[in-house]
Amino acid sequence: MRIDSKSDEVKGFKESETLEFKTSTSELKEGVISIAAMLNKHHNDELIFGVKPNGEIIGQTVTEKTLRDVSKTISDHVEPKIYPEIKKEAIENKSCISILFSGDNSPYFAYGRAYMRVADEDKQVSSSELRKLFLKRSDESWESKFSDKTIESINEVALINFIQKANESKRINFKFRGTEDTLYKLYLIKDNKLLRAAEILFCDDNSSEVQVAVFAGIDKITFLDIRQFKGNLFSIKEQAEAYIKNHMNWRANLTGSGREEIPEVPLRAIEEAIVNSLCHRDYSVLKGNEIAFYKDRIEIFNVGQFPEEKTPEDYIKGEGESILRNPLIANTLFLSSDIEKWGSGIKRIYESCKQAGVNVRFEKTITGFKIVFYRFEKDISSNDGVSKVVDGQLNGQLSGQLRDVYGLIIQKPGIIAKEISKELGRPYRTVIKQIYKLENSNMVERRGSKKTGGYYVRTKFKPDETEK
Repeated sequence: MRIDSKSDEVKGFKESETLEFKTSTSELKEGVISIAAMLNKHHNDELIFGVKPNGEIIGQTVTEKTLRDVSKTISDHVEPKIYPEIKKEAIENKSCISILFSGDNSPYFAYGRAYMRVADEDKQVSSSELRKLFLKRSDESWESKFSDKTIESINEVALINFIQKANESKRINFKFRGTEDTLYKLYLIKDNKLLRAAEILFCDDNSSEVQVAVFAGIDKITFLDIRQFKGNLFSIKEQAEAYIKNHMNWRANLTGSGREEIPEVPLRAIEEAIVNSLCHRDYSVLKGNEIAFYKDRIEIFNVGQFPEEKTPEDYIKGEGESILRNPLIANTLFLSSDIEKWGSGIKRIYESCKQAGVNVRFEKTITGFKIVFYRFEKDISSNDGVSKVVDGQLNGQLSGQLRDVYGLIIQKPGIIAKEISKELGRPYRTVIKQIYKLENSNMVERRGSKKTGGYYVRTKFKPDETEK
């Protein structure tokens, strides 16, 4: 048992920054928090169930199920994942549970929050402390480790094009003078070896990829097209942008100066979403970025969790501090103006969509981050956009009250009936009847359970059946 090596602590059975006692597994949640806190401080620690905080060994009942429950709780509630050694131990002839754990991928989170070990206590980490942990992690991050690629693997044309673009942006003041010299100036070589960031940015043969698909409906049951893009980051970015542009709906506005083609989602928002997805992806995970087209939406996903202490709304308001998963990759993209100011991408996406009247949602998932752009089929769009649908362009079939409900569902996809009732100031039962009319006409649909499901606009409907 590892505590034997902690002679001073074991003899007196004393808690420390690297050794934690819990009376029993009834304190399992507190134990999980201690694991995250100790990992963030020392990376190599131990927790024992069956010992009081004062060092008194009391033991506890330990079965195979007990050990499985402990293992599952740690797996479910500690991020990034760790793989501890969990076993039954006899201490002074009493059964205890020993958990030996280690990890170098801090910051670690327990139940969605970061903690730090201070003496024998677990303190919640502040935003500034969390930022320091991320910066410390960047020094030992995946992108900063040595690549197994060589200088010869670099796509020199891509590197030259990057330098030209960075010069035009006036964010570097040197010219291309050879591949190795340029990469040194970009801090992408160390000790004469390529870093993994250089591999992702400028090598065509790397672990990065983007999977794209077009689905026939609003789920993943039937797909119409599926592809995979590989190459250096700049090539993948161009391929993904072209694919989305080719598969989006476009409409034409005839103006005095000619014909204006308008995409259903602003190109600036799409480009920003793609580059942010590539910039902030967790490249240590062998899962590519994903772009999915559905009848009602376009989704862009990258693996790699959003900062736990922040929400997308913080960044929309301009209150979010930039916490970079890949500082070398992010800095390179900044130099070429592919990203502007760190931490401002979500705000620009939101503002572009708001100006164009497009609904966008930013979603933190268990494994990553997703941006969802809501779209409409051509058969319910007009040259003036969705607003005219709400204004009664569907053969004049929507009454004023139904139009209000329908318009709110367009504005806030996934809204629940209680929220509609509150926003419109109408009785809940009245709203339910009005939603039923819209559902009966195939204009809206509920997704999810009766208790928690929200309402969405359908892309196909029969307006002539709507009751006034």
